[in-house]
Amino acid sequence: MELVKAKYKTGIYIGELIDVQEEQNRALFKVLAVETHPKQGDLHNPKQVDVAYFHQRKALAYLEKAWVPLTTVKSYEGTEAADYESSLREAWQRAYDTVAQDDSEWARKSLHLLDDLRHDYSF
Repeated sequence: MELVKAKYKTGIYIGELIDVQEEQNRALFKVLAVETHPKQGDLHNPKQVDVAYFHQRKALAYLEKAWVPLTTVKSYEGTEAADYESSLREAWQRAYDTVAQDDSEWARKSLHLLDDLRHDYSF
């Protein structure tokens, strides 16, 4: 099995390719680990709070399959994927620490959503 990294919305994951549809520029990807936790809020209006809906974005689940843009699929340099649970915890912590350094309204809302996700993730 060849491991790859792929981006889904604002998260980056390590996993394996299941299918590639070049004519549609997409690949079916199976998640094995989380590298970057998704950002909170509106994807189309980053760091804005005055939006129709401020989205809470969970990381894709272990073994979840998602269609990702083929252009976001890159070779993975490691030999094996990290344990999903520990990779999720570390990615969440990096996201939380980064947002906690920001003193904006967007950051405050994001921290609240990230706290809720921590409880959902059970850590």
